[in-house]
Amino acid sequence: MSEAVAIIPARGGSKGVPRKNLRRVGGIPLVARAVDAARRCPSIDRVVVSTDDPDIAAVAAEWGAEIIVRPAELAGDSASSESALLHAMAVLEERGVDVGVIAFLQATSPFIDSEALDEAVLLVRSRRRDSVFSAVETYGFLWAKAAGDAAEAVNHDAEVRPRRQDRDPHYLETGAFYVMRAAGFRASGHRFFGSIGIAEVPERTAIEIDTPSELQVARAIAPLIDVPGPVLVDAVVTDFDGVHTDDSVTVGEDGTESVVVSRSDGMGVARLREAGVPVLILSTEVNPVVTARARKLQVDVVQGLTDKSEALREWAADRGIPLSRIAYLGNDVNDLACLELVGWPVSVPEAHPLVLAAARVVLNRPGGAGAVRDLAERVLSGRAAASVHPRIATQEAQ
Repeated sequence: MSEAVAIIPARGGSKGVPRKNLRRVGGIPLVARAVDAARRCPSIDRVVVSTDDPDIAAVAAEWGAEIIVRPAELAGDSASSESALLHAMAVLEERGVDVGVIAFLQATSPFIDSEALDEAVLLVRSRRRDSVFSAVETYGFLWAKAAGDAAEAVNHDAEVRPRRQDRDPHYLETGAFYVMRAAGFRASGHRFFGSIGIAEVPERTAIEIDTPSELQVARAIAPLIDVPGPVLVDAVVTDFDGVHTDDSVTVGEDGTESVVVSRSDGMGVARLREAGVPVLILSTEVNPVVTARARKLQVDVVQGLTDKSEALREWAADRGIPLSRIAYLGNDVNDLACLELVGWPVSVPEAHPLVLAAARVVLNRPGGAGAVRDLAERVLSGRAAASVHPRIATQEAQ
């Protein structure tokens, strides 16, 4: 039986936003978000990423995509998406895959609607449509600049201003996905052919990232769109100040520092240890308070760091834990490098705005008042869910 294959072209070069396909929205690389959206679609049998970049390939493979190496001549600025799709189809056929339906996903659309994608695939697979694209309904009055920059009405009569309820809508492509019969696409060489259908998607998901400002907007709205799932990791790494504490310190007359920590956090760490989840505390400063707390919690600690991310890399490598399977909990700008490094960047709710923007998960409890326990409970719940439903163990795990 022929397969419905999702193909995600993701080249390494990008002028507007350098390394765009690896930039994170909601704490997840854009190419990974596209892979995840395709894997969540029940009617898609195989997910493929076509790329010329080894870093993109590594991330896509971690998230469960099959990789097709795209030749340099098909990865330049002038290369079309259609050329990448045709190349991917040829490679798949060489691998013995019978491609019946193609779902062309663009990683630059971070909020791909998996339900709408599924409906589009079913429309094409049932032959009710030959090609289907994602779009949002619009009642906007469109204008174009004519000769001499004079405004000219495009989709309406400028002298007639009917009410919204008295007008028929138009549909604006979102660029998120295009679903096509493989044979028809191969024959036409274009994504639109035959009977064309529209897959309506929510307007809030319709952002497409081509500029730094659009990336900022996507990061800002991600917490409003993304649905939190289980935290699936093999290790937890945390900052200390502002995470295990409320970021305040009491200084005695002799210069001795003291902080307040939460017993609830201690119980959370203890439960992680019992479950076999390693915990590491990373701290920029050398402080006996941190040493004492780590000893009490019976966890690893590394202090006096100029580069926390390098220490994190070394610790993960020594333990054989992939960075994609680590949750890092931070609160301030010196945590950003670590947050960008791991699969699960996590933030306390009162964190610096840049940390909040980088987080995949923002906890409910503040630093020093149960934040670590909050994360521990999510990790333990994720492990419990994965043990009952094995598919969850690979879904969103990176």
